[in-house]
Amino acid sequence: MSRILAIRGGAIGDFVLTLPALALLREAFPSAQLELVGYRHIVALVEGRGYATASRSIEYGPLSRFFSRDGELDSGLASYFAGFQQIISWLYDPDGIFAENMRRAGVRNFLHANPIVGDHDHAARQLARPLEKLALFLEDPAARLYPSKDDILAAESLLHSLEVDKPFLLVHPGSGSFRKCWPAEYWVELLRFLTAGFPGKVIVLAGESDDKPLATLQEAFRNLSRIVFATQLSLPLVAALAAQTSAFIGHDSGVSHIAAAAGAKSLLLFGPTDPDVWAPKNTGVSVLRAPNNNLEDLSIEEVCFAASLLTNR
Repeated sequence: MSRILAIRGGAIGDFVLTLPALALLREAFPSAQLELVGYRHIVALVEGRGYATASRSIEYGPLSRFFSRDGELDSGLASYFAGFQQIISWLYDPDGIFAENMRRAGVRNFLHANPIVGDHDHAARQLARPLEKLALFLEDPAARLYPSKDDILAAESLLHSLEVDKPFLLVHPGSGSFRKCWPAEYWVELLRFLTAGFPGKVIVLAGESDDKPLATLQEAFRNLSRIVFATQLSLPLVAALAAQTSAFIGHDSGVSHIAAAAGAKSLLLFGPTDPDVWAPKNTGVSVLRAPNNNLEDLSIEEVCFAASLLTNR
């Protein structure tokens, strides 16, 4: 196969958990042009960085016609899709409408990979399981990211602007779901503990859904230069920072999956979600599961002890 297309929507963590399947495709067809259709800011993690050679946005307007039964398909997109020897789609398509429109567009080899993780096997294995129809079998469920030279330079520039030298720690106190978050006031105590013993600075990452914990931490550490805040960073920049940090602490979140895939030694706090299914499988990742699956029941003392082991205190 000379041209392969992978289509993947979903959140950041869902995408990163699909990387072992994409790596399996890349390994099996090293000379193929592997392209992606997905959210631009997420696909940027892998485009030109060891996986994809090109990409298209899943938010392109004419693509919506492919989700309507018997609709008029965009001729340009139809021609684009028909040019691939194999298409694998991780889009939710319970009625098979998207698959049928792909066939109408002239796609000969279309594989629907169910994006819904349903059993107790690790999510990366479940997402790669449909590739067994192509005689591809996943052995290693660990996702890996490869920041580019430009990503690394951008990270070094950011560290300089923040007046952060190595070693430094990365923490991300947010998540896409409130139930997955350790209380912000607990994070305040953890950061006080970290700054009391770690020789470098701590960078607090925050995205658009992290306003509440960010505000709490910014208020608590207004006058402490050892803690700096980095908000609304691009995902490739987050990966490049994670590749250089001494350690990362976070929740079950997309940022945590990026950090682990970039090689960061990580401590992840899990509550309602099952780490056997959702935690990164990378070497160096340790998990604390909250009692009763409730992160409010995970004590500050237990997390501080685990963090001390992580940072070799």
